[in-house]
Amino acid sequence: MSTLPAFQLYIDGSFRDAAASFDSLDPATGQPWARMPEARAAEVNEAVAAARRAFHGAEWAGLTAGQRGKLLLRLADLIEQNASRLAELETRDTGKIIRETRAQIAYVAEYYRYYAGLADKIEGAHLPIDKPDMEVWLRREPLGVVAAVVPWNSQLFLSAVKIGPALAAGCTMVLKASEDGPAPMLEFARIFDQAGFPAGVLNVITGFGPDCGAILTSHPDIDHVAFTGGPEAGRQILRNSAQNLASTSLELGGKSPFIVFEDADLDSAVNAQISGIFAASGQSCVAGSRLLVQNSIRAEFLDRLRHKAEKIVIGGPQDMATEVGPLCTARQRDNAAALCDRSVAAGATLVTGGKPIDGTGYYFPPTVLDCTEAPEAPCLTEEFFAPVLSAQGFDTESDALRLANDTDYGLASGVFTRDLTRAHRMIRGIRAGVVWVNTYRAVSPMAPFGGHGLSGHGREGGLAAALDYTKIKTVWLRTSDAPIPDPFVMR
Repeated sequence: MSTLPAFQLYIDGSFRDAAASFDSLDPATGQPWARMPEARAAEVNEAVAAARRAFHGAEWAGLTAGQRGKLLLRLADLIEQNASRLAELETRDTGKIIRETRAQIAYVAEYYRYYAGLADKIEGAHLPIDKPDMEVWLRREPLGVVAAVVPWNSQLFLSAVKIGPALAAGCTMVLKASEDGPAPMLEFARIFDQAGFPAGVLNVITGFGPDCGAILTSHPDIDHVAFTGGPEAGRQILRNSAQNLASTSLELGGKSPFIVFEDADLDSAVNAQISGIFAASGQSCVAGSRLLVQNSIRAEFLDRLRHKAEKIVIGGPQDMATEVGPLCTARQRDNAAALCDRSVAAGATLVTGGKPIDGTGYYFPPTVLDCTEAPEAPCLTEEFFAPVLSAQGFDTESDALRLANDTDYGLASGVFTRDLTRAHRMIRGIRAGVVWVNTYRAVSPMAPFGGHGLSGHGREGGLAAALDYTKIKTVWLRTSDAPIPDPFVMR
């Protein structure tokens, strides 16, 4: 019998074993460290049924918006109290360094507090209709049962921007955690259970695509699918949701441009680029993975990057001194190595890194490729999800804008310049959902986040996200006591 710690599904307010289970591997060692539950069709159906019952049940549907907000506030407090445990589990199961998971999870509680405050701010409207004997108003009502599918990276954060607004709006949920590192979400379920929400409001499962994810996202009782992941999986989500015409919000991948003009504060820009591509070991959808740097400073900028990249501390993710830990899976490490090799073969110059680190674990070093003379290098178009930066030089502002928009993605972007008018021109011209000017990777629960093109559609964060979990009901009230005239005339 296995002596590994075992996690459970959370369905209808209770914890249970699944039909099957699988080993979760520690990315720092490549060895199993825990047993994870594998939900299959029966458990998915039970979770959806529980969410549907809760949605219509008086214990949840009968709560006022303010009462929902108080439950979310309680959840935020519990997350804060359990942040250390959650951070340790996320680091153990995904390889994210402990200094990042601790900081990020502390901030996750603020997202729940924000949406707790929004719960009773979701308002309808009165329409000054052009009919003197009619009163017309709009009610915002919850969409229904939401299927949330989150990837392994930043699970607690990426689930908060779905759970927070959905519950604030009055929806219920089934959340599928990624099979690549589900421990933090399964532990989150235990914290959620303590907050006092009615049974079935949130159900947390994990499992594999055909027997879990596909069944969930095509389920006839799902009203909305909120997904974060890659474009191909996003396409499959859309195909699945078409079965019951569920609405979708998709936060997909990116090849975000990081644009540096010659007048920029180079020290600041270099540090921001380091953060934009090497933080989280490059495993971020908003990674600034395409450096566009003006040719007049390209050599100097790349040299500064190389020196800093080669000084980055690579080590065990539980060590507070570590700056770059392992990748989450061997698949990611091998893909990064192969893509680097293909790019060098296509003419890219390897500035630093490029080869997996020998030893145990899925380690890949901070890597910089100069693709100025290799515009067809695959690293410029394919997402690594690894600490790999692809650089290109440019001469003019129009060249920078052309290169920035030379992608099917449109998630995030960064612009570094001291020229205010140029900054505004770039802001207008860049096709992306987020533009950071003289900074990068800044977030707030008040700020909507999302992309265009292959980066998906819909927004997470801010009031807009909460409204996306509502539907509008139009109510007509006739105020006249006079008999209704001709029944064959539209009124």
